[in-house]
Amino acid sequence: MAEIIVITNRKGGTGKTTTSVNLAAEFASQSLRVLLIDMDTQGHCAVGLNIAPPKDAPTVHSLFQSGNSRLTEAVYHTAWPNLDLIPANTLFEHGSCDGNPTRLTRALHDEGVTEQYDLIIIDSPPSLDDLLMNALCAARKVLVPFMPHHLSGEGIRNLARVLFRVASDLNPELKLLAFLPIMLDRRIGQHKSVTEGVARQFGQGRLLSGIRTDIKLAEAFAHRQPVRAYMPGCRGAEDYALTAREISARLEPRMN
Repeated sequence: MAEIIVITNRKGGTGKTTTSVNLAAEFASQSLRVLLIDMDTQGHCAVGLNIAPPKDAPTVHSLFQSGNSRLTEAVYHTAWPNLDLIPANTLFEHGSCDGNPTRLTRALHDEGVTEQYDLIIIDSPPSLDDLLMNALCAARKVLVPFMPHHLSGEGIRNLARVLFRVASDLNPELKLLAFLPIMLDRRIGQHKSVTEGVARQFGQGRLLSGIRTDIKLAEAFAHRQPVRAYMPGCRGAEDYALTAREISARLEPRMN
C-alpha cells in the first residue's frame, strides 16, 4: 500500500509545488511508482511535468463536482518513468465543496489507487478549506516547506494547531514528517536563527537539510520539467536528491 505524503503550508510562496514536483521526480527515479496529486487550483504541477489537460478533462477536483467522477480517470502518465500526475482544475471554486473531508480518502482506497503506487504525494492549497482538509485526511505524513524568515514561525505554529486538530478528530494516522527550509542561505543570520528556532520547537530530527537558493529551479519550471532532468548537476537538483534520501530514511521500512 502506498505511503501518502501531503506537502503543505498555509502560507503561499513557500515552495510547495516546486518541492512536490521535484521530490516526486526524485522518488520516481529510484524505481518507485509515484503519483502526484495537485489539489492546488493554481495547477502548477502540470506545468512542472509538461502536462496540458484538455478543457473539461477530469481532474482531482472533479471528485468534488460530480458524484460519478472517478479519480483513476484523471491520471496522466508523464514523460518520466514511474511518475503519474492527477492535475488540478484551475477554474474550481474552493467554496463549492460539500464539506465532506474524506472524499479523497475514499476515492484513493475504493478505486485501488493506493495499491497501484508506492508513494502518493499531494500538493495542497494554502487555504484552510475543504480541499486542505481532504488532503490532510488522505495522508499519513506531513512535509512542511517554509521560508526562513521570522513570519514563518507564526505560520508554522498555526499549521501545527490545524494538524493536531485533524489528527485528533479526523485522521489519527496523520503524523508530522519534517520541516524543509526553502531558499536557504545559512550565511544569513536570520535564516540560521529561524531554522534553529524550528529545530528547538519541534526537534532537530524534524528539520531537513534544506533547499538552497537556485535560479535553475525556476528555469526548470519554465522548461516544464523537474530540475533533475533540466540541470542534474545544479544545487537545486543536489538538494532535492538529498531531501529525498532524508525522507526515505524517516519512512523506513515502508519505502525500502
